[in-house]
Amino acid sequence: MIEERIQKIQDLLRKEACSAWLFYDFRGSDPIAYRVLGLDAGAHTTRRWFYLVPAEGNPVKLVHRIEAARLDPLPGEKRIYLQWQSLRRGLCDMLASHPQVAMQYSPEAAIPYVSRVDAGTVELVRAAGTEVVSAGDLLQHLECVWSAEQLQSHRRAAGHLARIVRETFNWIASRLSAGTATTEQQVQHRLLEEMKGVKLVTDFPPIVAVGSHAGDPHYAPELGQETPIEPDRLVLVDIWAKDSLPGSVYADITWTAFYGAEVADHVRRVFEVVREARDAGVAFLRERLRTGQTVRGYEVDNAVRSVIERAGFGEAFIHRTGHNLGEEVHGNGVHFDDLETHDNRRVISGIACTVEPGIYLPDFGIRNEIDVYLHPDDVEVTTETQDKLWHFRV
Repeated sequence: MIEERIQKIQDLLRKEACSAWLFYDFRGSDPIAYRVLGLDAGAHTTRRWFYLVPAEGNPVKLVHRIEAARLDPLPGEKRIYLQWQSLRRGLCDMLASHPQVAMQYSPEAAIPYVSRVDAGTVELVRAAGTEVVSAGDLLQHLECVWSAEQLQSHRRAAGHLARIVRETFNWIASRLSAGTATTEQQVQHRLLEEMKGVKLVTDFPPIVAVGSHAGDPHYAPELGQETPIEPDRLVLVDIWAKDSLPGSVYADITWTAFYGAEVADHVRRVFEVVREARDAGVAFLRERLRTGQTVRGYEVDNAVRSVIERAGFGEAFIHRTGHNLGEEVHGNGVHFDDLETHDNRRVISGIACTVEPGIYLPDFGIRNEIDVYLHPDDVEVTTETQDKLWHFRV
């Protein structure tokens, strides 16, 4: 199994024309390295180790004498250091035939998800005469490409979330029509209970935001500060979850509904602009993939953002267009982002991301979030889409 993993890394290095991948860790500083290599991240580790996987030939381990067995599960030649001087010599020796190596490094920390190796260690590698390049695109192939089982787990979660949100919006409407007091916190609790009932798990409770609270992208209801849901208010629900089975991956959606006699024209207009921007992102991806062109994360963000900017709401779109999805809701793969970061990583087949433009104003906000899965020559929208602002007359 581990040998197959290393062979996969070497195949990828050759495909990407990269000489070698250098893994490094100190006291669990790089959880990505443990996942990619299949190491036990919970094992007690107090000394630095390096593991070099070349595109051709056998891997090389560099471990401290006190923890000489730390990398024994991995194939390759073991080399042991003791003094700091022997660490430097050992590193120089293992890098001697590699003018360039990939590491969990991002130039100027442009992509924080990838930037795991500290600046001093990068300097140490460079002092050996070896250039350091980012392993960002390599990581996507090993960390972010879904198996067929993972894609199915995502679809199951997405189906459950859509049903839960639809039913919850109707539940809110019935309570308002009956004059029953309802709060953000009660809605959040209901969502969590519904998720629990179908064995979905999440890392954080869903967002339920009423009125001006929806103008804050990361607003979260707080216990003890009950916020009522009243007529003539817009309600935003952002919910993300995955199956409880190991290896399952997240689905993530955001929908909005208005409760009241009439929806104001400017509210409806904002929804339409956000929906148009969402669809522009999908169309851009589809066109590029179908024509065999390379797509990079920042390009998708620009395609979506330009729609909102042309409509005059550019200053109100205050986050990236979308994030990678995986076993963590914010995965380590490419994001659709040219705002918070300039994500130059390639969009590759087998990964999934959100597309979630939003416009945030003082009295309300609207975000419309879908998930997309990237096939080699097409894009699949895996979540139900909300194409009209839901209007409940209460």
